[in-house]
Amino acid sequence: MRISFSFGADPRGAQGKGASRRLRRSGKVPAILYGGHKEAQSLVLDQQNLLTMIGDERFYSSIVQIKIEGAAQEAIVKDVQMHPAKNVVVHVDLQRVVESEAIRLRLPIHFRGESVSPGVKTQGGIVSHMRADVEVSCLPKDLPEFLELDLSNMNLNETRFLADIPLPAGVTIPELAHRNAPVVSIHSPRAAEPEPVAAEAAAAVPTEGAAAAGAAAAPGGAAPAGAEGKKGEEKKEAAPAKKEGGKK
Repeated sequence: MRISFSFGADPRGAQGKGASRRLRRSGKVPAILYGGHKEAQSLVLDQQNLLTMIGDERFYSSIVQIKIEGAAQEAIVKDVQMHPAKNVVVHVDLQRVVESEAIRLRLPIHFRGESVSPGVKTQGGIVSHMRADVEVSCLPKDLPEFLELDLSNMNLNETRFLADIPLPAGVTIPELAHRNAPVVSIHSPRAAEPEPVAAEAAAAVPTEGAAAAGAAAAPGGAAPAGAEGKKGEEKKEAAPAKKEGGKK
C-alpha cells in the first residue's frame, strides 16, 4: 500500500460548535475519522501542517497515514472544508482504509500531448476540458496517483470520452456503468463578432435618399442646416471670379 502523506492527530473530547471555534482559534482543526467497520472517531489536526499538504493534489488522491496516540491508521481524504474568506481549514473528513476492501476516490486526469496534436498544431483548434478528475474504484494496493489521457493523435472536432482513459490493472470507473461522458474535445475557435461601436457608427451615416427626404420634410420648404452650409461655401468660391472680372 503506497503511503504519500503521514501526520499526527489527537482524540477530540469536547463536541459542538463552540468547542470547534475554540479549536480553530488555537490553530487546530476538527476532523472525523469513520469507516473500516469501526465507530467514528473525532480528531484534532494541526492547522499549519494541513495547509502545507492541501496544496498538493496527491493529498486528495492518495492513502494517508494518521498517527493517533502511537497507533497508525491508513485513510483517504473524503472532504476538506475551507473558510469562505480566509486560507483556513474548517473541517476534514477521513475514511479508514481496509486492505481487502475496494475504495472509491476521485483521481485527477493529466492530459498529455495537447500542443502537438494535429487538431491544435496544424488545424488551428482549441482544446476544451469537460472533466478534470473522475471517481475510480479499486483495492488500496492498486490506487494510482492520477490517470493520464494522451491527446497527441486528436484531430479537429474530435472528442475523447471516459472509456478512452487507459486504466491500470484493478482500477475501474463506476460511472461507465450508466454513461460514457465526454472528457476533452478539440474544436474550432469561435468567430469574432463585429464591434458594437462600429455597427452603431455605420447605422448613423445617412444615405443620400434619406437626406433628400429630410429636406423635403422641413417646414416652409426651408433647407436643412447642412444644405445652407453647402450654399454658403459655393458663394465663397464664386466671389474671387467676380473680382477678377472687375480688374479686366
